Amino acid sequence: MTALDRDAAPFGASVPSRRPRRLMRALRPLRLAALALPALAVTACGGNGGGADTPDTAYVARDVETLYFAAKDRLDRGQVQAAAALFDEVERQHPYSEWARRAQLMSAFSYYVARDYTSAIRAAQRFLSIHPGNKDAPYAQYLIALCYYEQISDVQRDQAITLQAKQALTEVIRRYPSSGYAADAQLKLDLVNDHLAGKEMTIGRFYQKSGRWLASTLRFREVVDEYQTTSHTAEALYRLTESYLAIGLPEEAKKSAAVLGANYPGSEWYEKAYELMEDKAGDYVS
Repeated sequence: MTALDRDAAPFGASVPSRRPRRLMRALRPLRLAALALPALAVTACGGNGGGADTPDTAYVARDVETLYFAAKDRLDRGQVQAAAALFDEVERQHPYSEWARRAQLMSAFSYYVARDYTSAIRAAQRFLSIHPGNKDAPYAQYLIALCYYEQISDVQRDQAITLQAKQALTEVIRRYPSSGYAADAQLKLDLVNDHLAGKEMTIGRFYQKSGRWLASTLRFREVVDEYQTTSHTAEALYRLTESYLAIGLPEEAKKSAAVLGANYPGSEWYEKAYELMEDKAGDYVS
């Protein structure tokens, strides 16, 4: 079971590892605050087993506990789509019960395990709209952020989802700063920012190779100004030095090299920038 799976599970539930993680290897497991229900143990792999069209998910009027624990049983057996449908049915048949509130959150979690992120986000947002002050609201907001976070694509692709993950993680930190989720959200947010900076660097390098120096300058400037705490800043300053020299702005190149030297004096990027300045703008090296 991965750290992220443990983070996502409500009511002490756990799910087995489902797939490799792109960004979360650096994260430590987060111990969630215990919620109101007994621990659930999901013993089968999350997936699409037990779809919503199976007999016990069809509409049959049932008392709330029978319905809720039918959903719980499906979740325990890893039939997460069927579990989600049954948790939804708890709310539909018994909307004013305490079980309905619990079922809303369990529905969101079940959809998350099934990788139906759109439905998971919708269910968590519904919980927040109805119970904004509930003690489980931080978890619901955190689950929304995880749904976006897991969909982050590599830097060669559009980063709209990455920006949504950034916004959702920021919202966890802003709204629930004292919760355990805020600390983990900050770790993930740092990785998201590094990812976004990597995207800017990829585009900037492409512009450099095609001789579009002004366009590359704007991309590298974005990294330095907006993502200065990421792992890409030193290279961005070096690339700025290159780009400024290429468009005939040696004073700006000198400034970028100076900032690079002040903040990353022992880095390979500063050594390359210094050599570049000596080679192409020797009169500007102090």
